[in-house]
Amino acid sequence: YLTPLIGGLIADQYFGSKKAVKFGAILMSAGYLLLAFSGGENAKPYVMINDQRYEVVIDNDGEDAGQYVVSGENRYKISGNDDGSITLNGATGADLPANVGADSYRFDADRNDVSVILLFLSLGLIIVGNGYFKPNISTIVGTLYPEGDPRRDAGFTIFYMGINLGSIISQFLAPLIAVAYGYQWGFALAGFGMLLAWARFHFAGPALADYGNPPPNGKNRDFIIVIASLLAVPVAWFLLNNAMETASVAHEVAATGIVAYIASQPLLGQVMFFVYVIAMIGIPLWAVFSLKSVERDRMIVAVVLTFFSVVFWTLFEQAGSSLTLFADRNTELDILGVYTMPAGQVQIFNPLFIVIFAPIFSVMWLWLGKRGLEPSVPLKFAIGLVLVGLGFLVLVFGSQFHDANYLVPLFWLAFAYFLHSLGELCLSPVGLSMITKLSIKKLVGMMMGVWFLSSAMAQYVGGIVAQFASTETVGGEVLNAQVSLETYLGVFKTIGVAGIIAGVVLLVLWPLLKKGMHGVK
Repeated sequence: YLTPLIGGLIADQYFGSKKAVKFGAILMSAGYLLLAFSGGENAKPYVMINDQRYEVVIDNDGEDAGQYVVSGENRYKISGNDDGSITLNGATGADLPANVGADSYRFDADRNDVSVILLFLSLGLIIVGNGYFKPNISTIVGTLYPEGDPRRDAGFTIFYMGINLGSIISQFLAPLIAVAYGYQWGFALAGFGMLLAWARFHFAGPALADYGNPPPNGKNRDFIIVIASLLAVPVAWFLLNNAMETASVAHEVAATGIVAYIASQPLLGQVMFFVYVIAMIGIPLWAVFSLKSVERDRMIVAVVLTFFSVVFWTLFEQAGSSLTLFADRNTELDILGVYTMPAGQVQIFNPLFIVIFAPIFSVMWLWLGKRGLEPSVPLKFAIGLVLVGLGFLVLVFGSQFHDANYLVPLFWLAFAYFLHSLGELCLSPVGLSMITKLSIKKLVGMMMGVWFLSSAMAQYVGGIVAQFASTETVGGEVLNAQVSLETYLGVFKTIGVAGIIAGVVLLVLWPLLKKGMHGVK
């Protein structure tokens, strides 16, 4: 989500949106297919206890399921304690102590270096490809509607429904394929799916002939752009590798101040903060000194709403981190004793709700618009922020109904996803439409990139938030389910309240922002 800023600008000036989408699809497909071959041996976990290394084995069978420390011929089951220490059940002190303090052990794992390199190269291709694909497919949708067309918000909602149809298919199939055949086949399926999408788009015929073409006065720089894009892949690899090697735990430095905090981040995080700040400050300043009053005000409103979207996506993107881990560790995933849902599959609730309610929202916006009752874009954003905050608070409320194993009924997680999905429909497709309506025409692609840059910022901050919800695990399994649940609920309550506060602040700014839009609906 950082690269769409560059991909949108290149499309605006040289490539055109249509060619950028095709090139991005090819790069992403190559990345997914390479991911299918990047797997190697599983990481081998170990633990350092009082500066001595011990192998850790995972047993998934029956009553003996758990994590074990191996010492010679003996193995001891690991239990986590509330104070962060661990208990080695059966240890007498002859070879290992029965209790190990929180500061006296560290879990880690040995990884295959070749697999890590291939992983980052694959992700590099996907990142660069996404930079071309993500902003420009949305830009093309915006060009389908003339300026002032009331159908634009509804059109983007339908477009968004299509995105989530694909998400439903992937969220349903990928976990099943991964469990049955291995993750490599899930990645291969994604790669072939993207190739099919490229073919359908490439051979669209006259339907898109008049849309997304290069600018009339733009110079042909295709060869240079392709070479530069391929050279950007190892740059992405370097940034990812740097992030893995130098990432800091957020809560260890958060109290040292914002400057020290940013300086403590990996290079990728520093680049993210720098580019984001430049965009959020630079675009309004440029608009003030370079544009006429109406264009200036609209661009500033677009930047302000984009800023508030960071709060929404920071909360919403917990779906891919803390909410999925919450599902795995503290949610009862058995459905009526008939089917046990894989934790990775719980994210299917979001696209499912989107597909169900997107047509309803599309019709609702049109119906309200014809009667002059459609909420303005800032009001829709405020509603979305409140809904995503309420989703977390609902989950906090429902967690009081956990069972003896500290597993929360699946209903409450599904209900949280329901509220998040309604909030997403109020903000995301509306935000895409807003960018195409408020941005000056020659910079729509770049501004779409700024919109996705905010998503990048949100995902990065969301990852930091997820660190606060992390608990000690070995081989992906928590050591203390009660501590895990209490940790998640503390974080969910905090960010839920933060989302509602942000929505209220935007509601207060609503009249001023609406005035700055100068009649744009």
